Amino acid sequence: MRARSTSLLLLPGLAFLLVGFLLPAAAMLFAPPGVTFLQVLERMGAMLTDPYDLGIMWRTVRIGLVVTALCVVLGFPIASLLARSQSRWAGVLLALAIFPLLLSNVVRTFGWLVILGSNGVIGQILTGLGVVDDAPQLLYTEVAIVLGLVQLFLPLAIITCYSAVAQVDPGLDEAARGLGASRTRAFWTVLVPLSLPGIVVAATLVFAGSVTAYTTPYLLGGSSQRMLSTQLFSYASVTVDWAAASATAIVMTVLVFLVSGLSSLVGRKGATS
Repeated sequence: MRARSTSLLLLPGLAFLLVGFLLPAAAMLFAPPGVTFLQVLERMGAMLTDPYDLGIMWRTVRIGLVVTALCVVLGFPIASLLARSQSRWAGVLLALAIFPLLLSNVVRTFGWLVILGSNGVIGQILTGLGVVDDAPQLLYTEVAIVLGLVQLFLPLAIITCYSAVAQVDPGLDEAARGLGASRTRAFWTVLVPLSLPGIVVAATLVFAGSVTAYTTPYLLGGSSQRMLSTQLFSYASVTVDWAAASATAIVMTVLVFLVSGLSSLVGRKGATS
């Protein structure tokens, strides 16, 4: 009886999710306005054989993987230090680490425009030190996009890894060190394997966010460094090519689900090994 009551409580939320998200998303992916699904498939086939579109796909995957690796490599040590800290300031430091999540993506991205612009901080420092005569063009490069996305998703990686590390018994670290393991070895052989499910979740969230982010790639990459998200916006709002927009959205969705499935497989293998 209690199980049935719980199921009934889920029905309104599931109905809202179905009507408000799943059905519109499926309609835009497979049956956009004035376009048949066959036309979407034809446009997708053209994209998968066009060197320009393939270059955009590869750039999107490459940037997503680099951003994911940097966020995990930088975020997990910070999360482990915060989770294992005995300081009374640990909570404050955690709040500071995730505070950027409370700010608008546009605000954080415009900060990089000030830093990376030709008259920005980095350019002025390089010219002031005499390293270069003219300030280098750092904007509208893949490096600029990676920096912006890392700043955008690093707090998400930290808080996800933090929750995973916090569930690992600190006594296991102490037991490993008591058996002669160094702090570094205990970190790699005890903490990292036991926190692997959280690391996998963090990597999945960061990759999905990086691949589908629009504002940061648009402002920092411009038209010369297009990603699938900016290309999708161009198809839907500039050229109004709904078949191409749907094909691009399907490619993005497949990429995210593919990486999510691979991440889950890695997480399960790590948990059973």
